[in-house]
Amino acid sequence: MELTSRDYLSQYGLADLFPERVQHAMQMESLAGGDRLLSQGDDSGTLYLLVKGKLKVSMLSPEGKRLILAFKNPFDLVGDIEFIQQCPLINTVEAVTTTRVIRIPYEILQKEMADNPVWLQFLLETVTQKFKMKSHAMNFNLLYPVDVRLASYLLSMTPTEPKLDSTSLVDMADLIGTSYRHLNRVLKQFEQAGWITKKRGKITILDRSSLLAQAGQNIYE
Repeated sequence: MELTSRDYLSQYGLADLFPERVQHAMQMESLAGGDRLLSQGDDSGTLYLLVKGKLKVSMLSPEGKRLILAFKNPFDLVGDIEFIQQCPLINTVEAVTTTRVIRIPYEILQKEMADNPVWLQFLLETVTQKFKMKSHAMNFNLLYPVDVRLASYLLSMTPTEPKLDSTSLVDMADLIGTSYRHLNRVLKQFEQAGWITKKRGKITILDRSSLLAQAGQNIYE
């Protein structure tokens, strides 16, 4: 039986954070792997609580390239910075695996929780952590070599299944901040080492431990 929003709130110790009127306004939403939850630049009006699955967060650079900022695992918030700033969506957010989120309209949060000190402290801690992660991600894309970035990307994109789509290597290259040619070279190196196979539009992970050793740690997580 699939859990309800109340079940998830209890699971993550949040049942007392949200008043009854806010809980009544919550709605569950399910996404399949590859589904887009939010698009950078769109108007925002909903806060999302990530309670199951995995999300990929990316942004479009001034040069028109999409870069990975982070992968999100439960529990996390999506749309909190936009809620505070009352601004359009800063990033694009997509599901990596089957994912469940709880939707809460900004309107109900503003009406019911604007003066709630526990909620405001919760928001402050969450947003502070996000800015720290964003700074780390941007530095990572600038400072670490492509083989480390690619190993971490492959690990992050295959948390439950060892396969991922390789039909758009140009997009993959953009996401980790390299060229299509360089990405292909590193993929070939990984394949020759026996860590992956690449055929029929799919990359299959054969040796996760070697990829993790190559990355040093899974730096996008």
